[in-house]
Amino acid sequence: MKFQKRLLVAAAAAAFALGAGTAGAAKMYGPGVSDTEIKIGNINPYSGPASAYGTIGKGIAAYWKMVNDNGGINGRKIDFISLDDGYSPPKTVEQARKLVEQDQVLLIFQSLGTPTNTAIHKYMNAKKVPQLFVATGAGKWNDPKHFPWTMGWQPSYPGEAEIYAAWLLKNKPDAKVGILYQNDDYGKDYLNGFIKGLGKHAKKMVVAKESYEVTDPTVDSQINKLKDSGADTFFNITTPKFAAQAIRAAYDSGWKPLQFLNNVSQSVGGVLKPAGLDKSVGLITALYGKEATDPQWKDDADMKAWNVWMDKYLPGADKTSSFYTYAYSVAYTMEQVLKRAGDDLTRKHIMYVASHLKDLHVPLLLPGVTITTSPTDFAPIQCEQLAKFNGKEWERFGDVICPK
Repeated sequence: MKFQKRLLVAAAAAAFALGAGTAGAAKMYGPGVSDTEIKIGNINPYSGPASAYGTIGKGIAAYWKMVNDNGGINGRKIDFISLDDGYSPPKTVEQARKLVEQDQVLLIFQSLGTPTNTAIHKYMNAKKVPQLFVATGAGKWNDPKHFPWTMGWQPSYPGEAEIYAAWLLKNKPDAKVGILYQNDDYGKDYLNGFIKGLGKHAKKMVVAKESYEVTDPTVDSQINKLKDSGADTFFNITTPKFAAQAIRAAYDSGWKPLQFLNNVSQSVGGVLKPAGLDKSVGLITALYGKEATDPQWKDDADMKAWNVWMDKYLPGADKTSSFYTYAYSVAYTMEQVLKRAGDDLTRKHIMYVASHLKDLHVPLLLPGVTITTSPTDFAPIQCEQLAKFNGKEWERFGDVICPK
């Protein structure tokens, strides 16, 4: 009798557990989700002073086309709604409201730009809508305590700038540095990180600082002032249009400093070609992803897959533009979050999954660079490696560095 009673109790417990499991597996949907579809919003500067970044939006759209052709994510197709804001914060606010309140997207993914994302930062968190993997490395995106609905993706600007500062202190401690920076949160984040990295040496080493506005037609006058300052080292903190202008202007003026170029403008196709490959020789940047121009990755499985994708979904596109490899990697990351979310596609669960990634391998990231997040750390990628441009491609040197 006791044995039979134990069997009945065990059976009842099993039935309860099965019921709980079934209940836990019930489909839970947020706005923009159905059995067949997931709506994702995106805001990109397809026009305006940062329009070179529009390539990223086109690349991401092509990635979701591939995902949909392969059956979608857990049977659901991605409806990718990408809007143009012209890199204008007021327009970004307008487009974010449209995506959230009219289009009813589940989340906004990869909205681009520091000033533009800043304009919708509080709005997205007040609405409790994921602002995921934003396309900017400002340090403010890693603040889960105050902004639990916003997460970055790429390495932080201050951390990258500290890498350049550390290299200078070790290899050229007597450098006289001239800095060109965009006069907004993006430019100041890099600038402050660099000054912090130089520490007590900053006052002596930084001999000139010049800023520009995104509405400026050129940065020629700023380059001339930096040249006249006597600087022998140039830190170029600019978005693609102005990066190309600055590289070309420095070369044409006869100024030949050691140059550091921030990662967001290191695209061979998008920046260095317009500037002139010959004028870009010797530039130093920091990389966290594989470059399609680097022959080292010719037989790399991920790069081969990327080439097949490019040929099919972006035929004729410039493969020397790192914006396409970037788009592929960040879209893959978003795909993995949606896959892992399963049938619980609520906004809250999406943020839970995004904040519990551990050593995620993402195609086209450098060896040793993986994605890890936690509820207290919203900085997915933290490691980079220095590289120098040789006239054809970036040549990496030194170790992969992970700033603290």
